[in-house]
Amino acid sequence: MRRGRRTIAIAGNIGAGKSSLLAFLHQTYGIEPFFEPNDENPYLQDFYGDMKRWAFHSQLYFLASKYRVHQDLDRTPGVSVIDRTLYEDAEIFAAALHDMRKISARDWRTYQALYAVVADAVKPPDLLIYLRCNLPTLRQRIRLRGRRMEQSITPRYLKRLDGLYENWIKNYQAGPLLILDSGRLDYIHDMVDRLDVMERIERVLPHALRRTGRL
Repeated sequence: MRRGRRTIAIAGNIGAGKSSLLAFLHQTYGIEPFFEPNDENPYLQDFYGDMKRWAFHSQLYFLASKYRVHQDLDRTPGVSVIDRTLYEDAEIFAAALHDMRKISARDWRTYQALYAVVADAVKPPDLLIYLRCNLPTLRQRIRLRGRRMEQSITPRYLKRLDGLYENWIKNYQAGPLLILDSGRLDYIHDMVDRLDVMERIERVLPHALRRTGRL
């Protein structure tokens, strides 16, 4: 791990605005973005067709690929920002599938054992930004962005994820945490909201961030 490096992680439900905030931070501060490798998952299409058969395989792939992303982060100097954390893969999405009985008890024990080893090897982010967003707005954003595999996501599933997220954030103690209401704040188009978000982030990492001037 390089000395002096810092990581900002963006967490939040599907449609909460993680990619938009990541792009905003990259443009504002010129920091290195790391995106979630969803499109590379070879099990994802099969998973949406038959969750019970492919959930365990899909989640193992996400865990391994996210660990590789964290390794890349540790080799990157300066400040980086990551779209969704390794913790969310296990404690939100895999947990939801287990609760829904899409992952068997035996496979869940195997997954949890592997996650414990991987999580112990990962440095927590220097700042976790959690995007809290109401369910109607999540549903509207998912519909508008039109990703085919997301159109089958039910309100019940989104609500389940939301509950797991809120419980996880309530107990999060790995480092500094900033909670933003992404259903209300418009830091992309509204200058007041934009400056508010920037100032709140800079208070946590006062010496690490330098604005590019592109507001």
